[in-house]
Amino acid sequence: MQLKIYNSLTAEKEIFKPILEGNVGMYVCGPTVYSNVHLGNVRTFLSFDFIYRTLMHLGYKVRYVRNITDAGHLTDDGDVNNDRFVKQTRLEN
Repeated sequence: MQLKIYNSLTAEKEIFKPILEGNVGMYVCGPTVYSNVHLGNVRTFLSFDFIYRTLMHLGYKVRYVRNITDAGHLTDDGDVNNDRFVKQTRLEN
C-alpha cells in the first residue's frame, strides 16, 4: 500500500517517499509545560501519534522525537528567583 500525502506547495496528493528507503524520522515540537493540559496540547499528541502508527503499520522504521519545553527557565525570566513553573505551582497548592 502506498501512502499519499497532500503537498501544500503543489496542491497535489503525492506518493510519500522517505529520504532513506524504509526509514522515517519525525521531530515534533511538544508542549510548553507551564499550566494545565488543554485541547491544543492533546491535538498535537493525537495527530502525530496517528501518523507514527500509520507509518509503522505500513512497515516503516520510525524514529519519533518530541521535545518538552521547560517553561520554568525561559530567557526572559532571568536566572535567579523568577521561575514561572514554581510560581504557578505555589499558587495552585
